[in-house]
Amino acid sequence: MNQYFATVARGWESLAAIEIENLGGKSVSNGFCGVNFCGDRQLLYKTNLHARLPFRILLKIDEFPCQDADDLYRGIKKIDWQLYLSPDYSLAVNATGKNKALNHTHFTALQVKNAIVDRQREELGDRSPIDPKNPDVLVNVHIDRDRCLVSLDSSGSSLHRRGYRRAVGSAPLKESLAAGLISLSDWQPDLPFFDPLCGSGTLPIEAGLQALNIAPGLFRTNFGFETWPDFDRTLWNNLVKQARSDRKDSLMAGISGSDRDRDVIKQARDNAFICGLEKQIQFQQKDLARIEAPADRGVLFCNPPYGARLGSDRDLGEFYRLLGKVLKERFKGWTAFVLSGNKQLASSIGLKSSQRIPFYNGSIPCKLMKYELY
Repeated sequence: MNQYFATVARGWESLAAIEIENLGGKSVSNGFCGVNFCGDRQLLYKTNLHARLPFRILLKIDEFPCQDADDLYRGIKKIDWQLYLSPDYSLAVNATGKNKALNHTHFTALQVKNAIVDRQREELGDRSPIDPKNPDVLVNVHIDRDRCLVSLDSSGSSLHRRGYRRAVGSAPLKESLAAGLISLSDWQPDLPFFDPLCGSGTLPIEAGLQALNIAPGLFRTNFGFETWPDFDRTLWNNLVKQARSDRKDSLMAGISGSDRDRDVIKQARDNAFICGLEKQIQFQQKDLARIEAPADRGVLFCNPPYGARLGSDRDLGEFYRLLGKVLKERFKGWTAFVLSGNKQLASSIGLKSSQRIPFYNGSIPCKLMKYELY
């Protein structure tokens, strides 16, 4: 079996480990900002296609002692790169971690690139071109004290870029973060889901994808592993075909969103259309002060601006007080989840939370606040 590492946002390791175990991962264990696991080629493809939380799935190809630049060059050059890369394919190197001698990732990446192309020239008389933006093969190197871990990035672009979100509003949530927050809430598809501040629709769309068992990777045009010499096109096509057949036809309960901005509602509808959810998810233009609960009970999710990226120069306290008033008066019988990275603004909601779950939105420490509305 191969050894893999799924990179995830800080704090999401345990939830991602459960997801990977459910997909069939073996020997699953948490790492820093990621999950270690083992499996075959089919699992590699399945994880890229179905997993909602990871950013990238890395395939470990080598590990060796590495104290300085010379060790790094020799160790990389010893690898048989013809197994993974031909001069016809472009190359890029991503370096992370450091030790005393290798403390600049740009230098580390350059040293790795030099070792790879030098071996190619010696063996083949030719070398791969370098394409840092859209390479055919992306090599990942991680320096951890006196060890170097070498991997291939099987995902290509980050998996949080599902491919359906062609248009976004201001300060959008990453799709993987939205999926993780929904999972944390324990929302089940037999309950209505509503976002009164939906922006370009990420939370309702991710809820819809989960409710209809739609693999998030179905909307991507390519993955990194498709350029690998051992790519099994038949296996991949069969997995995609199975994922499409596993999609459910209809929702058990309504999923909807609203926003005061007409333009971002159009973006939300366009994004839902790309997913084939334009008839499943309802989006409407409506100010927060005018919204009403779409059902007697359900789960409300929202990501109001908290000053770090929106509204830095204006007082948002009144907006949060309005949000609390609307929740209290119009959503009795519902459970509300509010994302916030601003403790002072969150207190303006004026409701007592039953749970506060810490998480990071990028580098911003945030909380997912749960309110039982009676």
